[in-house]
Amino acid sequence: MCLLRTTTLFEAQGTTKYSLAFERPLLNAAGSLGFTPDWRDVPELHNLGAFFTNPVSLGARTPASGTRFLAYPGGFLLHSGYPNPGLKRVIQQYSQSWARQPLPVWVHLLAQNTDELEQMVRFLEGREGVAGIEVGLAAEVDRLSAQALTAASLSELPIIVRLPLERAYDLAPTVIEAGASAISLGPPRGSLPLPEGKQVSGRLYGPAIFPLALEMVKAITRFGIKVIGAGGVYQPADVKAMLSAGAIAVQIDTALWRGWGEPG
Repeated sequence: MCLLRTTTLFEAQGTTKYSLAFERPLLNAAGSLGFTPDWRDVPELHNLGAFFTNPVSLGARTPASGTRFLAYPGGFLLHSGYPNPGLKRVIQQYSQSWARQPLPVWVHLLAQNTDELEQMVRFLEGREGVAGIEVGLAAEVDRLSAQALTAASLSELPIIVRLPLERAYDLAPTVIEAGASAISLGPPRGSLPLPEGKQVSGRLYGPAIFPLALEMVKAITRFGIKVIGAGGVYQPADVKAMLSAGAIAVQIDTALWRGWGEPG
């Protein structure tokens, strides 16, 4: 089977900018399948147009303490802290695998500040097997910070900025104007109570997110912005709806943990 690659076309517009065209519109979301494709254990890789790594920070991050998983009707809350060994270690462990992949690899970077982001982009620029960078912005980011972080990530690699679902409508025009080629939709945040009364905050996943995500795709594409749809996508019909709403591709997240397309 021939695996399909991401096409990037350079456009001279004053900043480095690419027009993205995924030859297969189905992608995995960052955090769903590890740091490099595993062809033995994940048959769904054959259906993807690109692979997105787990989120990576400049330095190592340890898992969040306390309760990290809470179910609710229609999904679950995850509070993981984005644990990872740091970018240098990730490159040491996985860059040779990225270079051998028939599938384009996009490295997802956690945007803490502009200085760290610029360092991480320099480590990745020109590295064989890295097709592009996805920059994940925090839920509390403001417009000026979103603009600065996007500008700091610009290089010879195409850039996708992942925005929290609940902030995407407000921030999408800002990051596109700053040079991003497209945006993707990250999981929204919420809180749930524990039996003892304490509340846990984290990212929300599950089919219940899908109506909100679909509406957001429709709203943002009205700006003429390239959007990678994501959020609550658990069935092939969900992918079709996202593409019909104007998404250029669709990312699958936790559905890949149990087998893509399996019912409920």
